[in-house]
Amino acid sequence: MRFRLAAGVEEEAFLRADRSLQEEFAYQQPGLLRRTTARDDEGNWIVIDLWRTAADAAACATRWEADRVARRFMDLVDRATVRTERYVQLD
Repeated sequence: MRFRLAAGVEEEAFLRADRSLQEEFAYQQPGLLRRTTARDDEGNWIVIDLWRTAADAAACATRWEADRVARRFMDLVDRATVRTERYVQLD
């Protein structure tokens, strides 16, 4: 997922929400192997999740919409800038 923070959101507040999301939601999801968050020098962010299967990722996406921790995370994101991409590992 690529995105920018919503206007006025402090990076520290976002990073706290990201840690909560990782601990309370992400790593509770079946099939999640690894998750990392990064930012470039221009304020663009990316979250990369590695999943055991595409079905695991799809099931998480369904739960994401109803989860309070995920909603709190997304409240800090400029939704107009969100781009979700999925890739398949080749090796």
